[in-house]
Amino acid sequence: MFVDLAFALLAVVLLWRTADWIVESAAAIARSRGVSELVIGLTIVAFGTSAPEFLVTLSASVKQMPDISLANVVGSNFANLGLVLGLCAFVVPVAASRLLVLRDGGFLLLLTGGVALAAWREALGPLTGLGLLGFLAGYLWLLFRNRECDAACEAGDGRTARWWDYPRLLAGFAGVAVGGTLLVETAANLARLAGVSEWFIGLTLVAVGTSLPELATCLAAALRGRGDMLLGNLVGSNIFNYAGVLGLTCVISPLSPSPQAVAGAALNLGFVALALVLMRTGWRVSRLEGLLLMLLNLLVIGVAWRG
Repeated sequence: MFVDLAFALLAVVLLWRTADWIVESAAAIARSRGVSELVIGLTIVAFGTSAPEFLVTLSASVKQMPDISLANVVGSNFANLGLVLGLCAFVVPVAASRLLVLRDGGFLLLLTGGVALAAWREALGPLTGLGLLGFLAGYLWLLFRNRECDAACEAGDGRTARWWDYPRLLAGFAGVAVGGTLLVETAANLARLAGVSEWFIGLTLVAVGTSLPELATCLAAALRGRGDMLLGNLVGSNIFNYAGVLGLTCVISPLSPSPQAVAGAALNLGFVALALVLMRTGWRVSRLEGLLLMLLNLLVIGVAWRG
């Protein structure tokens, strides 16, 4: 067990560090192209920090661990809007733009409801996967139609790309590939040794572990007053987790969700709706609301433990 715990810690550190390379270099490259900070957060940063979820979910699916696959995606989405947003808002209240809440939050709510319905109907196969990937393609098309550089971008706020950002970006992807595979292996071993379900391990250890890049990025954004980057990262990561990660996983290896997984996906729909309501109240997430999100996320983990 101690060897597995050591390897799990090593995998999380590797995921965190190399995903940070992806975020920094990709954001610099995007900024050099004159893209707005909100779009950077929703796409490059969000996809970069979701790379661990992608590798872990796909690897678990190929290894016939459907509950870890779905639990990692659902659990990461809980962690993003619960632990990560909650902690950031508790440290520094987070401003929420009208555009992000109404447009991008609306897309996320619709997508989360669709995934919950597909899980309930046990329809997480290739057809659903293609539908999710199509949803992602349409969303990205909409974003890049409105990618104009904002005031911060025009002012040159933040460094632009240098030659070494390109190999660093590739090294980051290689790092998350290794870390993701290692984390799935150790999580499966820990699940068997501890006698708990794969669903619980996926919802907690794996999901929170793969959300550490979001946590690091968002804390830095919160302390710098980058509300658009912070919320864009979290909302974009959740969209990519469901539409991109789960979509491709379903195409490659159809999932058969357990009753726990179906309930978790449905509960996540309510959680997303609550988070959007909190963003809408005063167009920010206050310290008290951040504390509420963290406590509710911990409650979800407690329910999963009892289940």
